[in-house]
Amino acid sequence: MAIAPKGLPLSALLTTNLGAIPLIGRGKVRDLYAVGDALLLVATDRISAFDHVLGSGIPGKGKILTQISLFWFDLLSDIVPNHLIATEIADFPAELHPYADQLEGRSMLVKRAAMFPVECVARGYLAGSGWKEYQTQKTVCGIALPEGLLDGSRLPEPIFTPATKSQDGAHDENISFAATESAVGAEDAAELRRLTMALYARAAAHAESCGLILADTKFEFGRVGGGIMLGDEVLTPDSSRFWDRAAWKPGGAQPSFDKQFVRDYLESIQWNKQAPAPALPEEVVARTQAKYLEAFRLLTGRELAL
Repeated sequence: MAIAPKGLPLSALLTTNLGAIPLIGRGKVRDLYAVGDALLLVATDRISAFDHVLGSGIPGKGKILTQISLFWFDLLSDIVPNHLIATEIADFPAELHPYADQLEGRSMLVKRAAMFPVECVARGYLAGSGWKEYQTQKTVCGIALPEGLLDGSRLPEPIFTPATKSQDGAHDENISFAATESAVGAEDAAELRRLTMALYARAAAHAESCGLILADTKFEFGRVGGGIMLGDEVLTPDSSRFWDRAAWKPGGAQPSFDKQFVRDYLESIQWNKQAPAPALPEEVVARTQAKYLEAFRLLTGRELAL
């Protein structure tokens, strides 16, 4: 029987309970609480695939995602402000301190923002829904692309391909830039595109220096006090495709630093993609956890003690 690598926790935090702290909602991965004028984002160890939260989690995943986000928020802070207020328990309001065991390393106290109703996606490579659209239309989000590209091909230049932001857990849908302008206004749409591409360029360059390809990623922005701010998580394996640069070979799916082991397992058991979602074997959990930790190590140059 496969077990998690030595030194790693064997139990996953699947849900949080902060007593009287008001719970606003639970997403696929994060629990959201109201703390005065601020919000508390807590990344659990839940994992989703095919738009369903699975019956088992990945121990430590929430901590890994949070620490990767914090690394990127710092690296990108000169491009656009972010929503962070505090990340250390000692800096949180006193009413949160009794829940340190649930919050340590996996929570962020952030500013409330009026979030834009679009996912801001940048693509430097052809994959996923972009590849599906290209095969039939030779476009992605209405942007014309050259003939002859393959699954995994590098695009002539990175492109901005926004998507709807699902409110009910359904799958996000790609939209055109014109639809983005209709949703948020022409001026804000242009600024969101500019910020998205600037962040992608910086992040892709850093990833390449670490031996990784940042194939695509999504950002979420909001408005605070009139200014645009970067929110949610940023550039984690849950919101981005990171590939091994040395193994990159267009023409099919690329080895990735994300939940590919989970998706592969679910395909192997011929799950019908309907609730209830199955639990995962220990071997799949351990290999997925190791892949997330490897992404953290490569991107930050540090080891993460869970």
